Amino acid sequence: MYNIQKAVSRLDYAPKLKEIQITDIKKGLGVFTPKPEARVSFAALKATLKSAGYTLDAADISVLGTLARGNEGWIIVADSSGQPFAIEGKTLDRVLAGAPAGAHVEINGNWKTVGDSGADREVIEPGTMKKASNANAPRAGMYPQSSSNVVLATFDSSETVPFSTSKENSVMTAPLEPLAPIRVTSPGLTVYKGGAVTPRLYFIKQHLGPLELTRQMLDLSVSYTPGPRLQLEAEIPFSHTSFDNGENSGSGTGLGNLTLWSKYRFFRTVKTYGDRQAAARFGLELPTGNKSGPSAPQLNAPAFVRQQLTPIGGGLSAHFDLALSQAGGRFIFGGNAEGIVRAERDGYRTGHELRANTDLEYVLLPRKYVAPGKELFVILETSFIYRGTGRLDSTTVSGSKSTEYYLAPGLQYAAAPRFVIEGSIQFPVVRNTGPLLLRTDRNVLLGIRYLF
Repeated sequence: MYNIQKAVSRLDYAPKLKEIQITDIKKGLGVFTPKPEARVSFAALKATLKSAGYTLDAADISVLGTLARGNEGWIIVADSSGQPFAIEGKTLDRVLAGAPAGAHVEINGNWKTVGDSGADREVIEPGTMKKASNANAPRAGMYPQSSSNVVLATFDSSETVPFSTSKENSVMTAPLEPLAPIRVTSPGLTVYKGGAVTPRLYFIKQHLGPLELTRQMLDLSVSYTPGPRLQLEAEIPFSHTSFDNGENSGSGTGLGNLTLWSKYRFFRTVKTYGDRQAAARFGLELPTGNKSGPSAPQLNAPAFVRQQLTPIGGGLSAHFDLALSQAGGRFIFGGNAEGIVRAERDGYRTGHELRANTDLEYVLLPRKYVAPGKELFVILETSFIYRGTGRLDSTTVSGSKSTEYYLAPGLQYAAAPRFVIEGSIQFPVVRNTGPLLLRTDRNVLLGIRYLF
């Protein structure tokens, strides 16, 4: 929803973003009133939406103005902008029957741009006409103080599945676009020519024998989407760790490694009241984080265990991620597979990783889902993690492999079109970990997402 609104708001004649409304999700209807005195163009509207990855299937326009006879037939000249609209089509004689030139009327009908650039013109195939009061009178109805042009448009969020405005199963999936899984990678691209700021706070409890560990981590990511297929992102974590093994206790604080991401959405297609999409994501984790763990006098534990108390897993690392999702009605299913290849930093790294995650979402509220907004999503995510052998002082560390499987139920609430609140708790189902790896008991996540 917000993606479409932002795309339309980039038009020269569009009003403020908050004045562009999506009025019917299932039929894919949107409405806005252009700026006073601005000239409008159906072709420009269609091109703007296409650049954001959407197709404008049809549009109606209401014009308040004066009828006139031009060289090529009837026109209506809009009061506020003085823009002429040609009136053509099979319904012309019926709708305009008996109307004289100079009459002040309001015409509603199907809108299109005809002709090549430079010689194009705006055309209305009229559906209804009614007499209007004098040209200086305020307009009655939904927009009493607005310009004389009101556009009612029908959008389709795919360039491959056209639909008629009269079909009840017409669909616009954009209301789901700003949302995303909480822990699973989404193939979505947030906002076209915009982005998102996503701070997330993690509360992690781990242990290894008598060693108890608590970690609070703030992960901040900022993404930007310059086009309908590409998204760029930067992610930086900040961690505070406390430990206690019954004999020694302490804490440490520091930044984790900065990761730079690029995501390319290579597939998208629409189904009724939903869509399918897939994307590949590439990440480069830079060795910028704090690498200093507690010393042996501070914590009586093997060096490889002490290093795990730092906020990093090694040095320069490459991430490759393939994600997909499918939405249909109130259900959304998604998943991703990720591989991580880690390099050593000062001789230390955890093992290379393979991850497979799934995401199942259900739109719990609102129950009567006509207009977008205030959606409450119930989410269940799973994570399978295989971690290979780690290294310390450039030597393989026996007992550092693991195979783990986690469940993470959660909630996500769209408090506003640009603001999302989310939270989940992750807990282990299977933990087949080596004797030198910390075991995660729970991982609580609280986050927000702000679109710009």
